[in-house]
Amino acid sequence: MIFKDPWILFLIPVALAFIYFIKKRRISSNIEFSSKELMGVPAPTMRLRAMRNIVFVRGLAVALVFIALARPQSVSEETKIYSEGIDIALAIDSSGSMLAEDFTVNGRRKNRLVAVKMAVEDFIRRRKSDRIAIVAFAGRAYTVCPLTLDYNWLIKNLERVKIGSIEDGTAIGSALASSLARLKDTEAESKVIILLTDGINNAGKIPPLRAAEAAKAMGVKIYTIGAGTKGLAPYPVRGRRGRLFYQNMKIPIDDTALKEIARKTGGMYFRATDTESLKEIYTEIDKLEKTKVEETGFRKFEELFSGALIFALALLLLEVILKNTILRKLP
Repeated sequence: MIFKDPWILFLIPVALAFIYFIKKRRISSNIEFSSKELMGVPAPTMRLRAMRNIVFVRGLAVALVFIALARPQSVSEETKIYSEGIDIALAIDSSGSMLAEDFTVNGRRKNRLVAVKMAVEDFIRRRKSDRIAIVAFAGRAYTVCPLTLDYNWLIKNLERVKIGSIEDGTAIGSALASSLARLKDTEAESKVIILLTDGINNAGKIPPLRAAEAAKAMGVKIYTIGAGTKGLAPYPVRGRRGRLFYQNMKIPIDDTALKEIARKTGGMYFRATDTESLKEIYTEIDKLEKTKVEETGFRKFEELFSGALIFALALLLLEVILKNTILRKLP
């Protein structure tokens, strides 16, 4: 047990001394005798002793009140928090090929971007103390959301990632460069880029492997994800009259380049061919990137002052009852 304000305890002796002083100041009798034998005073009874010392009950009650004011506490729980200290940039492909509907969500066929955004949202919600940025790319890359700890705001901005908002293409090198720009000036212990694409680099002025070299020099690890079936995927196409129909198309992914990007930076390459494997990949990355760099301990206290206060009130009530019944003084 500890006290929140232990200095209050030093007032207890002062209060008790004051009570003792008041007790000693009795009003002397108006008639004085040279010897108590002349009055034939009998030996004090138990009741008389109790009447003389009832003041000590009040002294104990006062002491308990001061103990309550000092706020006694017990440590009921000690917990440790680990700050992970990781800055993460999520680079998401929003090119036209992401319209291919080879993923299933709740039993219904959905395009790749819808499935990816759901997996990314789940990944964001699992993080606790990491700053996350979102970079989207097609023919060029742009920052959707800078590094932030506000995950609700991050998820709201994730909704802005749409196909067709910028010129089409797959600028993987530009996406990596833009992600590195989000991470270069941070002081995090660990920095990570998670890049997802379903195509081959065919736009932008920065070669992907050169961007990977820059990431390696900056100490940034890159995880790459190739999204899409390895065979034919149903792709929505509009006919001459605007009617929508699906055409099976093969959309190639540059697995070799994505593997090399990850290898150069100490990351890993994953291939997601359906919704479940996509979720498992983000879950696996979530487990891999849990570097604990800071430990903080805190204690949970349980207040105990109520017990001392209740006991003090009970003693004061006992004193009042005794003084008005058994120990009552006759006039």
